[in-house]
Amino acid sequence: MEITYKTLHLFCGIGGGSIGFANAQENFRGITGKFENICGIDVDPEACEDYRNLTGNRAENLDLFSREQYIQFHGKQPPEGWDEVTPMKLRRIIKDIPDVVFTSPPCKGFSGLLPEASAKTNKYQALNKLTVRSIQLILEAYADNLPALILLENVPRITTRGKHLLKQIKQQLELFGYVINDDKDNYHDCGEIGGLAQRRKRYLMIARNPAKLDAFVYKPPKLKLKSIGEVLGNLPLPGQGKFGKLHQLPNLQWRTWVRLAMIPAGGDWRDLEKCDWEKYMITQLDGELTLPVADPKTGFKSGTHHAIYRVQKWDDSGKTVTGAMRPNNGAPCIADPRLDYQKGRYTNKWQILKWEGQATTVTGTQDIQAGAQSIADPRLTCKPRAGTMGVQKWDEPGKTVIGAGDIHAGSAAVSDPRIPDEVEQGVYIIIAEDGTWHRPLTTLELGALQSLPLTLFSGKPLKLARNSDARYRERIGNMVPPAAAQAIASTMLRTLLANEAGEWLMAGEEIWVIPNNQNEELVLNN
Repeated sequence: MEITYKTLHLFCGIGGGSIGFANAQENFRGITGKFENICGIDVDPEACEDYRNLTGNRAENLDLFSREQYIQFHGKQPPEGWDEVTPMKLRRIIKDIPDVVFTSPPCKGFSGLLPEASAKTNKYQALNKLTVRSIQLILEAYADNLPALILLENVPRITTRGKHLLKQIKQQLELFGYVINDDKDNYHDCGEIGGLAQRRKRYLMIARNPAKLDAFVYKPPKLKLKSIGEVLGNLPLPGQGKFGKLHQLPNLQWRTWVRLAMIPAGGDWRDLEKCDWEKYMITQLDGELTLPVADPKTGFKSGTHHAIYRVQKWDDSGKTVTGAMRPNNGAPCIADPRLDYQKGRYTNKWQILKWEGQATTVTGTQDIQAGAQSIADPRLTCKPRAGTMGVQKWDEPGKTVIGAGDIHAGSAAVSDPRIPDEVEQGVYIIIAEDGTWHRPLTTLELGALQSLPLTLFSGKPLKLARNSDARYRERIGNMVPPAAAQAIASTMLRTLLANEAGEWLMAGEEIWVIPNNQNEELVLNN
């Protein structure tokens, strides 16, 4: 016997929650259960496009703000044609009755990454109110046939910054007959329940409809966290594969690469304060140039967030993946030990070394990458023709332009008086003291840490909507990890199947929601 339960996903994003629910399948006493995604709803058209491509399911691009909330958030009236979503309209759009509703409202206003003062502004207060309005829409739209389970997923700080909103939500749910798990027992780590390579603590409210579901709801079992290297080691190297912009390293300023190289693996910008930078130099591995390390400590202000310039260890689990774009605004970096592949791919390879004096010890090695000595010798060993290596004056007419682009073939250089403040941006390999390359994670790698599939529903390589890496990262950072969603969905399936069989499920895990004899919730304290 097989039973299919229907799910509806509000604030679906690119579909992490839906992918997890679709992957869940459970068996109980000969009954097989699975989920069918009815629809995903999101205000972001790009997220909806990604959702369709990743899940193969329907996505509706809807703004769930009330008119009042829209004005509060945007500071202006809605445009012509904007139509407020009412319970009746939602019911018309989503005709199927969901058994489970999974909501993951915007968390920016609740997140600790947002300063308290900003969180209190009208804009973010309006965003926060979507938590209440979305539950209200569901309850009123399906009042005649309420879902068995309604789930609200968000950041842990919703219990403090959004305490008054959670109180309203509970009052709404209880008015419609739902019982709810207590705040004290509502936290989980997505990394632990999904077996991810990152720690990602989240909040989950579970509202159970006792008229349809009279059984325990257990927590998913905890799994061993993976290391970052276990996940990234299975991916193509940055710049390789069929993933295009998703798997390219960003062009960063030279100073940024130096800072990353000087920070020990597992550290962040605060370690630069302890760095005796005058004792270090940077040596070019495939050339002769040696540079002193410029002071990497300049430019930081007191109160700088701890995640700035954070370098994670290859063999440790990672921190929470966010939508941050660059190392200087919180995007995570990694100490990558895979150096062999860089041969022949980059000519600008460098290494951080301690300053030992005029020269380092002479060894018997022959390869400069193994320690052989190099010197900056300016003497040419041939007799080139006139114009070779020529540098033209800025304020004089130039020589004839020829087809050769190499400075060895003609005067293809100029003495430019416009000295930039920063060294040109690019991708530079600076090998840190620990022998690894401290580099940013690519967007594809962030997706992999989030357990995002590397293929679309069609089987083609992963590709996200439009062409903005910043938007890619925002959508990936906002995503519920599919592996964690699958763990949650599997738990819900086991409960639903046990209820189908007229039994109470027994398990060794902790209980998320438990009924007592009066069909009320008991608070379980850990």
